[in-house]
Amino acid sequence: MFIPTRAAGLDALDEFVPRAGRDYARDRNADLGASRDNVSGLSPYVRHRLVTEHEVVAAVLDRHSLPAAEKFVQEVFWRTYWKGWLEQNPEVWRRYRRAVDEFATGTLPEGHDDAVHGRTGIDAMDAWARELIETGYLHNHTRMWFASIWVFTLGLPWQLGADFFHRHLLDGDAASNTLSWRWVAGLQTRGKTYLATASNIARYTDGRFSPTGLATTARALAEEPLPPRTPIESDDVVGVIGDRVGLLLHEEDLEASSLLAEHPQLTAPVATAVAADPGARSPFVVSDLVEAFTATAVDDAAGRTPDATGRPAQVLADTLPSTVLRWAESEQLDTVVVPYAPVGPVHERLGALRAALAAEGVALVTVRRRWDSASWPFASRGFFPFRERIPALVRQLVAG
Repeated sequence: MFIPTRAAGLDALDEFVPRAGRDYARDRNADLGASRDNVSGLSPYVRHRLVTEHEVVAAVLDRHSLPAAEKFVQEVFWRTYWKGWLEQNPEVWRRYRRAVDEFATGTLPEGHDDAVHGRTGIDAMDAWARELIETGYLHNHTRMWFASIWVFTLGLPWQLGADFFHRHLLDGDAASNTLSWRWVAGLQTRGKTYLATASNIARYTDGRFSPTGLATTARALAEEPLPPRTPIESDDVVGVIGDRVGLLLHEEDLEASSLLAEHPQLTAPVATAVAADPGARSPFVVSDLVEAFTATAVDDAAGRTPDATGRPAQVLADTLPSTVLRWAESEQLDTVVVPYAPVGPVHERLGALRAALAAEGVALVTVRRRWDSASWPFASRGFFPFRERIPALVRQLVAG
């Protein structure tokens, strides 16, 4: 379904743009099975920034007015909102990771294996589990139904459901995935849950599914209060840039040219490299589809990211600090520049890398995109206050 290259992502964007206006607003909630003409199919590309949010919104608004394309533009900003919210509440991610780690080293609850292998006896749920495993994708509406049935009908821990998605979704990212599951369970918007119903499923799957035996109530889950929010770092570039700079891309951001163009103080890197570790998404096994998609996307990025002399980027064998350090030493680097990674596995990995490089006298400098810097501070509350900011953000980031 998805060719993991920037060229394929741009082709998908071009194909979708004519449908991004009122057609998308009218039809987007329907899961039509194998046909995906009512949605963009861009999420795996945007998730890895093979294609950027700026490019997507700019292309759509070049063809449609903002009022006409409002629903689609809001969907793009939903992913931005989730990242900004988690950035300010990293304890949510840490608690989720601890819970999954505990399940991985302990006993899984009864019914978990049946749920992830499509053996629950609920025809829709089982078909969706198989679809996710076989394709790496589920329609967004279907993800909500799946999560609701998982939590309220099957009574399984939401963290294990989120982990199942994160291990298999080509577009799975820490913020969107974790916080969407929390929203269904009544944790994200405290007390507000999402209840899947047979009638709603039948309506939006064109009658393909109308499951029986679903929960008729959805009591919100509870948790310990979260600590105070963490402010968004004000600087887009964090760290001191030296004389011999290497650029290291990772799976959160695989489009270097626009990133560097935003920061002219960064001279052309003397060396470039790409490293990814999709297996770090979970202590459980990450799907072959996710591994393969990421590997090909990394190869594609390497070919598009030459250094100052025109050499393509080196694809590092792994993401261990020792491997990155060997690359830095071989290129005689005093600075390694990386795209900023939002809260999640890559963010954790860069924390360990920073310490290892610093011990050898190499600085790790993070570079954040204007899109994130402008949007994330407004993700401190619910989505609706954030939504009111979208027209101004579009004027600032796209039309300006």
